[in-house]
Amino acid sequence: MPGWLKALLIVVIVIVLLVVGVVGAGVFWWMRNKDAFMARAKEVVTEGKDFGNHSNNQGCVDETMSRYKKEPGFSSAISNSIFMRTCLDASRSTPGFCNSVPGKTEFIKTAQWRRDQCAKVDLSKDSYCQQLFQPVQEYCERGPRRSPDSNSQ
Repeated sequence: MPGWLKALLIVVIVIVLLVVGVVGAGVFWWMRNKDAFMARAKEVVTEGKDFGNHSNNQGCVDETMSRYKKEPGFSSAISNSIFMRTCLDASRSTPGFCNSVPGKTEFIKTAQWRRDQCAKVDLSKDSYCQQLFQPVQEYCERGPRRSPDSNSQ
């Protein structure tokens, strides 16, 4: 077997072992931490519903931004997106709330709108801010959910 083939096989084996090791470590880490993540997600959903029951759409956005500014970062952006989604679903309508919100498939308008929203809340330099406004687009695109007792209208 030529020397270059042996070297190539060694490199491939090392890469495969590294990938398997990283995946294995990720699975191990997830198994040890998933219960805490799930509990926190349920807590955030409850907080979002509770806040939304006593607020309007804009109040949900304002509260989400306030929470995020206290603890910015990747995991905070995820939990605050969950908070906003559940809050918006439970909240009262704000007149004109969705008027300037582009559809999710309007990519250029979406990018500009999200940048503008981040600038309005003084988070234009934050790399996760734009992600926080995805729940607003989803909410506006599907329309407000109707509560079970509003079906009689």
